[in-house]
Amino acid sequence: MATVAPQDGILSRKERLAYINAIMNSGNSGVVNLPLLQCPKHNPNRYLALQATTKESSNGIIQYFFALDLRQNIAILPRLLGSVVKVIRFLGPQHCALSIIEGNSDDGTGEVLAALRPNLEKLGVTYHLRTTNINPKKGDRIAALAELRNLALQPILDANTQTPDSHNHRYTAETTVIFLNDVAACPDDILELLHQRRFLGADMVCGMDWTYVGRDPTFYDVWIARTIRGDSFFDIPPDGNWNSAWNLFWNDAGTQARYNARRPFQVFSCWNGGAVFGAEPLLLGESGLRFRRARQGECHQGEPQLFCKDLWWMGFGKIAVVPTVNLEYSNEAGEKIKKAKGYVSQFVDVAQWVDEEIEWRAEPPEKVKCMAVYSDQFFEAWNKTQPVV
Repeated sequence: MATVAPQDGILSRKERLAYINAIMNSGNSGVVNLPLLQCPKHNPNRYLALQATTKESSNGIIQYFFALDLRQNIAILPRLLGSVVKVIRFLGPQHCALSIIEGNSDDGTGEVLAALRPNLEKLGVTYHLRTTNINPKKGDRIAALAELRNLALQPILDANTQTPDSHNHRYTAETTVIFLNDVAACPDDILELLHQRRFLGADMVCGMDWTYVGRDPTFYDVWIARTIRGDSFFDIPPDGNWNSAWNLFWNDAGTQARYNARRPFQVFSCWNGGAVFGAEPLLLGESGLRFRRARQGECHQGEPQLFCKDLWWMGFGKIAVVPTVNLEYSNEAGEKIKKAKGYVSQFVDVAQWVDEEIEWRAEPPEKVKCMAVYSDQFFEAWNKTQPVV
């Protein structure tokens, strides 16, 4: 049985215990029935190489660092964190860390995250939890989102310090970051991203995220994602309509073919509900990679796209999308998207499936679409502004 503090808050003790049990025990919430996207069992043999060796487990190194920013996400916690915990159990809790920035929620999210601590620490996970009043809906949205993402990475960023209480000895260039949005992710979604990054030798991989603006699913992260040709994943005319959302990669036959075959493909930028990347760029001292807002003279764009742009600047341009991983932002729509686009196991657990490598392009596209607003879109040199060194 999961342990939880007895006092009531926004949630009753019974409700809070149900969420803790659902997270720690793979969806079993006990006497309170919670909505939950149902996930198939993953094939452990495919992912065995991701598990740490005895040597890695014994030296205290954090090999996998899970990062999340959560606010008002009580409904998605059992599925999202339940999958994270299941993956952590599989990978080896002693060399996993979980860092969550909680946005001062009033729906019980913070209570559940705080009550998780004794369970996670008993499991052997390094758990970082911090609550903040930063609100992206007030002021500079991109700057606030960048700050929130950097806070989630702070335990790794502290590896650049020499303070006595820092965990700098536990995070290395070999640490892998799994940074997830508030998505309904199954365990094999996370494991497949980890597997493909390792197999492909990628610097960063993303899945595909979706939304329902009508009856049919629509690719969601179109403002951030750019193909290896520098264009958006689907065409959006100046009036902002998404009528062409069904026609993904309409002007890039190579990428479209790999997408249709469910094979990973290289992109200039992505996030798409979550990304897996190496910690090495973060650990390069004062010039290390951080999430940020656009500089003066730079196209106004989201902090994940700028993150990818800076990866290219630093020589980490092996960025790919893994189209067998399909994510949505609620349990109900998550179930719909899995039925429409498939679970990971439906593709990779068949006899004829063979992983395919990517023939990486060493250079980014010469120009990348700037789409600060739909009514004013244009291509500009990807390196129009230089980073501050």
